[in-house]
Amino acid sequence: MKGIAIAIDGPAASGKSSVAHRVAEELGFVFVNSGAMYRAFSWQVIQSGIDPGNAEAVLELLGRTKLECGEKEGIGTVLVNGVDPGDELFEETVNSTVSVIAAYPEVRECLVAAQRAYRDRNNVVMEGRDIGSVVFVDTPYKIYIDASPDVREKRRQAQGIEDSISDRDRQDSIREASPLVAAEGATVVDSSDLSLEEVVGLVLSELRDQGLADMAGA
Repeated sequence: MKGIAIAIDGPAASGKSSVAHRVAEELGFVFVNSGAMYRAFSWQVIQSGIDPGNAEAVLELLGRTKLECGEKEGIGTVLVNGVDPGDELFEETVNSTVSVIAAYPEVRECLVAAQRAYRDRNNVVMEGRDIGSVVFVDTPYKIYIDASPDVREKRRQAQGIEDSISDRDRQDSIREASPLVAAEGATVVDSSDLSLEEVVGLVLSELRDQGLADMAGA
């Protein structure tokens, strides 16, 4: 039997990663940051000296890159040809490349398959930009975390990340492959004026209202 999947989507710096991690801990599910998978392959593109805009070279590299997606202590992991990129996933070069790489349909197809495989092994809380709209369309548990652009810009800067929120939003929303949208039936939570604890509480309350706590044994 497949496990339970909770999809938590939202734009950059909306707080979805922190919320998803906490919700997974509360429910005893595996937490998976789908963006880390795209960052991992983006890192590999950079390490290989390939122009991210060169589709032919990027896809050729994809074909000879082994991405191993697993989990350790309840958190999703990703190895690239046996190597853990670690904190290098969050370097500025990766930040400025990942939206370009994630726009390739072939890259998304490959990584969506890896994301779906998590539910074959675990109950999972997965966060990203197309989890409810593409990866786990069939799950009834869909949350969309949002926040105002100004708030998200400040959060991004506090993380030491200098990429433009407006540029990232535009790239994520207009790409042909799995654009960022609030999935049909998703509960939208605006985190602009809420603490992490308040958002987590709202999400858990919504999930319990849907009967998830009983199903998950939480």
